Amino acid sequence: MSAPTPAPGTETTSNKGLSPGTVGMIGAVVIGISTIAPAYTLTASLGPTVSEVGFQVPAIILVGFIPMLLVAFGYRELNRAIPDAGTSFTWATRAFGPWIGWMAGWGLVAATVLVLSNLAGIAVEFLFLLIDQLAGSPGWIADLAFNPFINVGVCLLFMLGATIVSYRDLQTTQRLQYFLVGFQVLVLVIFSVVALVHVANGTAFDASPIELSWFDPFAVGSLTAVVAGLSLSIFIFWGWDVVLTMNEETKDPERTPGRAATVTVLIVVALYLLISLSLLSFAGVGTGELGLGNEDIQANVFFYLSGPVLGPLAFLVSLAVLTSSASSLQSTAVGPARTLLAMGYYGALPPVFAKVSPRFFTPGFATVVSAVVASVFYAVMRLISENVLWDTITALGMMICFYYGLTAFACVWYFRKQWFDSARSFFFTFLFPLVGGAILAVLFVITLVDSADPAYGSGSNVGGLGLVFILGVAVILVGIVIMIWQSVVRPGFFRGETLSIEAPESLRKGRHA
Repeated sequence: MSAPTPAPGTETTSNKGLSPGTVGMIGAVVIGISTIAPAYTLTASLGPTVSEVGFQVPAIILVGFIPMLLVAFGYRELNRAIPDAGTSFTWATRAFGPWIGWMAGWGLVAATVLVLSNLAGIAVEFLFLLIDQLAGSPGWIADLAFNPFINVGVCLLFMLGATIVSYRDLQTTQRLQYFLVGFQVLVLVIFSVVALVHVANGTAFDASPIELSWFDPFAVGSLTAVVAGLSLSIFIFWGWDVVLTMNEETKDPERTPGRAATVTVLIVVALYLLISLSLLSFAGVGTGELGLGNEDIQANVFFYLSGPVLGPLAFLVSLAVLTSSASSLQSTAVGPARTLLAMGYYGALPPVFAKVSPRFFTPGFATVVSAVVASVFYAVMRLISENVLWDTITALGMMICFYYGLTAFACVWYFRKQWFDSARSFFFTFLFPLVGGAILAVLFVITLVDSADPAYGSGSNVGGLGLVFILGVAVILVGIVIMIWQSVVRPGFFRGETLSIEAPESLRKGRHA
């Protein structure tokens, strides 16, 4: 069924056909953690971050956490005022108008579709790696994951499974995620604690006592290294905003999503600090066999350290990373589907995107479209060139900074008449989102400039320009072209007839932090 187009000036929180009250606080936090995928994210990013900043990884994690938390405060305030499934798209439209709002929505959809394809590919690699470990083979089973045809075929099966679960109601998603996230977090905590036990017993590879200096970002000694580390840390926190896209399906939609987003970020930063401290203490930052500075193990640090830390139970770590990527593949699909639903509902995209499954009350059409686009993108890129695929994923960092930053600034501008109403308003609707958005804007510009270097990413270039730069700019330009096309065939939204600029005079009564 398709939701009717809202009349001008009506309440933004509209009945789009979704099932209200489906997700509670705990369920939203679990889905948020699942989307971030701490096991998969950290095993791939810990090594490269160590190469940039050494023992100061905990400091960089905390520094990267700051803009995420500040932006999360902005998201929370916007959700209080406008609990809408379109999130960045709806909020930026309310603050800046339809053109910038449309691009904010495009940034979210493009980023999540790129991640969906990447997660499926990672899940394939860890599936074969796990089978290889359990079979005790010399590695030939794991190598099958790098056969492009086998890789793409199994990847499409993962996408199909994730799409089927996402198409069903959020209760199904919650039940699946409770198990997958619970197992993932339990294994990571055990992995970390046992590594610290090895350090205490003198059986660690390169035992290093934990020091307060590890939390000092000024000890890095290089601004370039700090920026590189920050870019990596932005990536490891990405995904918490999925809980906001479920706001029309949560209990107490004005408060639960914002609180869940904040709790999600806090839990994840605590988990990251525990894991990074334990593995730094266990393996050190050297380039020895198991040192975190060894480039040969940096693509999958957990795999190489799991044996020395857990012995015969090492396969649990690979299983945790597999469940991490697979569960994130499913939960990540929640975000773009609901953003596309809102864009279709308000007339920014064809009305077919506003169709909701009459059986499951989920954005069925938008879910399928997201999955198909991600699957086709991955298959084409993987068969053409693995370098192009991974450079596209590298360009993801720009898209994250782009739409997170836009949303943070949307919060600042939307509440501009309330900045000085109270100390709370000053900090949460002005200062915090402004600083968070400014940090992300600076990172966006720095990444854009750096990626123009042909040596950036895989080293591929076109006409002397780095491929990451070309792909990042291309994604934005494609969005602009589609937006202009939609403004011609669907002018109502772009005239402000379905979703207009709004600036509230005062906060609603009865709101509490």
